Amino acid sequence: MRLCLIRQIPAIYQALVSWVMIRLSELCGAGKTGEAIKAAEQQAMRKESVRMETLDIADEAAALVEEEEETQPKPSDNSSSTALAADHHLRLSKPVCYESSRRSDTCEATGDVRVQGRVQTIHVSPLEQEWKVKPYCRKHDAFALAHVKEWALRPLHGDAPRCTINSSATAFVLSTGGFTGNLFHDYTDVLIPAFITAHRYAGEVQFLVSSFKSWWTTKYLEIIQLLSKHEVVDIDDDHEVRCYPSVVVGPTFHKELGMDASKTPAGSSMVDFRAMLRSAFGLERATATPSGDRWDIRRRPRLLIISRRSSRRFVNEHAMVDMAMSLGFDVRVGDPDMSTDVSKFARLVNSADVMVGVHGAGLTNMVFLPAGAVLIQVVPYGGLEWLARGTFKEPSPDMQIHYLEYMIQVDETTLSEDYPKDDPVLKDPYSIHKQGWDALKSVYLDKQNVKPHLGRLKNTFMEALKLLPHGRQSD
Repeated sequence: MRLCLIRQIPAIYQALVSWVMIRLSELCGAGKTGEAIKAAEQQAMRKESVRMETLDIADEAAALVEEEEETQPKPSDNSSSTALAADHHLRLSKPVCYESSRRSDTCEATGDVRVQGRVQTIHVSPLEQEWKVKPYCRKHDAFALAHVKEWALRPLHGDAPRCTINSSATAFVLSTGGFTGNLFHDYTDVLIPAFITAHRYAGEVQFLVSSFKSWWTTKYLEIIQLLSKHEVVDIDDDHEVRCYPSVVVGPTFHKELGMDASKTPAGSSMVDFRAMLRSAFGLERATATPSGDRWDIRRRPRLLIISRRSSRRFVNEHAMVDMAMSLGFDVRVGDPDMSTDVSKFARLVNSADVMVGVHGAGLTNMVFLPAGAVLIQVVPYGGLEWLARGTFKEPSPDMQIHYLEYMIQVDETTLSEDYPKDDPVLKDPYSIHKQGWDALKSVYLDKQNVKPHLGRLKNTFMEALKLLPHGRQSD
């Protein structure tokens, strides 16, 4: 059953959304300009469709309606009973399940809530109709959702199962299926949306995890324990009937590796999320400030190179280390993978003032950098600026991190050794893009290693130094 918010909203909202849709149709028919042209050119590559952009506009239209409603005159004291009746009607008419963003569906219910995990069913009273949802923040990605179980919210009837466990907390159903195991998706699809959803409950929320992976939960247990005072439940394998006063099914997504503080219940932001990470993993540095002790090695700016073992490797990594040391950096090399101890690696990243790496999941460790640090993303050859921008460039300001970019040129990629100079792979990357995401990924992400020109890279490192409070100190 497909969730549909528009079916259950006031007529004024429907009219406004219809007007937006008509205008979009006119624009599409009349030709595209500016950003619309870019979106059309990159449609085959992006995993988000044009339809999602339409939903974003619909969300903005809804926000305008809500803002107008909020500014209407409040009823006087002598009409309080009328106001209470209107509020009661509004709560009853609000959809239980709604599209919380272009990437996520969320269901919220209060009352008599009974969770039967082994059949992915939640019985709720009061509830007027059945709803179904997959609690993972990548709703338009069929491949990801193939690994996410669907949950049903059903009206509670007389033959409903009896409670075996009662809790006063809010139940929070989420999935660790999808693309979990990839560091970027761990944070973008699960951990940050979980923070957005659960932070408001001040610990009085219980994580009911569907498509449970014990190793994943163990890996991020320190984070989960700061969001919830209750045990994590492998809900698909649970034979209890767990009863709660309220439930949230499906975390809320805002944007890649980030959140919109204006949309969170308490105005929480990535600054708050990063503060929680420092608390979870015992990270000492909130800011990239040098030590006051002139003999302390920490007075030297530290540069961390994110190393890779397979594709997109730095072919000249040792030469990069030597060059960085000549500039006065204290250099470290990190090689994270799925088995890396999160706490240990987080402390290494937090000790850095500058982090550099080729585009990939490893750069997600930027969440542990202190405020004022510098992230240098090395963008592989092949017209991948849009991919670099959406994943790590745009999230940087909200984390209070400086961002620099190093673009790999054709003479710095190993693709120039594998293909003739006039091959479309080198001469016309966008012709490869037009073949779709799989073709692009196969060539430019899976088959490419890089060899940055040390002279050009040195200039980027020097630019990073200027952004640090250390200046060019090497004493």
